[in-house]
Amino acid sequence: MRGMKPLLRSALVLLVTVSLFLFPGVSLVRDLVDPALRGPGIPGRAVRMQAALTPRLEAWARARVAKSTAAHASLHDVPTTEWPMFTAVFYLLGTESLQRAWERGELGNGPSPLSQSRGAIAAARALLLDPAHHTWVHTHWGDDYLHRENVFFRSLLIAGLTSHEALVHDGKDLPLLQDQVETLIAALDGSPLGVLNDYPGECYPIDVIAALGFLQRADVVLGSDHPAFFRRALRGFTATNADALGLPRFRVELPSGREVQPSRGIGTSWSLAFSPTLWPAEGREWYAKYERSFWQDHGWAAGFREYERGTQAEWTFEIDAGPVLDGFGTAASAFGIAAARRNGRFDHAWLLSTELSAAGWTLPGETMLLPRAFSHAADAPFLGEAAIVHFLTVQPAQGVAIVPGGGAPSGLVIFGLLVLFGFPLLALRSLLRAFGRLRPLHLPQQER
Repeated sequence: MRGMKPLLRSALVLLVTVSLFLFPGVSLVRDLVDPALRGPGIPGRAVRMQAALTPRLEAWARARVAKSTAAHASLHDVPTTEWPMFTAVFYLLGTESLQRAWERGELGNGPSPLSQSRGAIAAARALLLDPAHHTWVHTHWGDDYLHRENVFFRSLLIAGLTSHEALVHDGKDLPLLQDQVETLIAALDGSPLGVLNDYPGECYPIDVIAALGFLQRADVVLGSDHPAFFRRALRGFTATNADALGLPRFRVELPSGREVQPSRGIGTSWSLAFSPTLWPAEGREWYAKYERSFWQDHGWAAGFREYERGTQAEWTFEIDAGPVLDGFGTAASAFGIAAARRNGRFDHAWLLSTELSAAGWTLPGETMLLPRAFSHAADAPFLGEAAIVHFLTVQPAQGVAIVPGGGAPSGLVIFGLLVLFGFPLLALRSLLRAFGRLRPLHLPQQER
């Protein structure tokens, strides 16, 4: 048969486009119609991603601990030092949320997330407690690093141990968790401005808000209660301790409290995922101010800015923010999913989640190509996907007004649909044309 090579070539192209384009396109459509992205609930994507991530994360975490690679990380290399810890915490937070939903009967009658994830849960805990993964903060703060400021690291430790205990209920980390909660509360309550440093000379009030949120969650597990402390803690972010927009500042200098950086997208999105449960009235006010000054819709995309308009370049890159594109902060918008869901703003959360689905490029096996690629640089290849599982499982704080999502998707999503379905259609058309050009090979009759 003539034309077999073009036919086989076209068939191979179609097969590749099914994996690289059609599968992501179908995943995007599933997200567009998922009611748990338009309102409260657990999106199907979170369930599938957590199940696919679990064996991979377990193997990665166990290998990192076994090799002690974290002990040799550069002291100021933020991705290499912080991102593995963040990965373990995000995974535990997301898995805890899924387990709670399963217990409420929201995930059907299949096996519980806990029963399917025990190995990864144990591996995440081992990474959090691994001395090698404490090396960089030990170097910064000395032997007393678990009782001397160090807010960011200690908050991650508290968050991870809280989720671990909430999942397995084995009690083995309760003494350490109790110690960390009580000593951090005492240090924050006794500080002149209500905030402490993450690293020597580096104070980030937005990380203190996150720490307060994790302390509040730990109270539930420990059976303790600190209402007066949480009310007093608001002093660190209001009045003269707020920026010109009335939002918590990104970075200040201690002990003076001088503002080093005002509110930014990544920090405000992170802190607004906790503020509604800490201070409901202020949380509503902060979200409204954040929306007014940082939310933008440029037609091709909608999301949160990294910097207030007119203060920084619209196209840039920064280690905390990631790429800043046309003013949009990629990290600010990703973390903004959790902030929007916690504050009941599913109009924002739906737009951000569907844009993430379109840009994330979901491959067979539920790997999100771009989050995985960005995370690989620091030997924390699953940070992006673990964070997404957590963000998508965040539920509205009690008492917040629910604004449902839906409506017209952004231009980015529409473009994604055209690309993801267009290439497979073109490949199918090429295959059909190649098939149509096939002709039988006529051999000359043999002479009799």
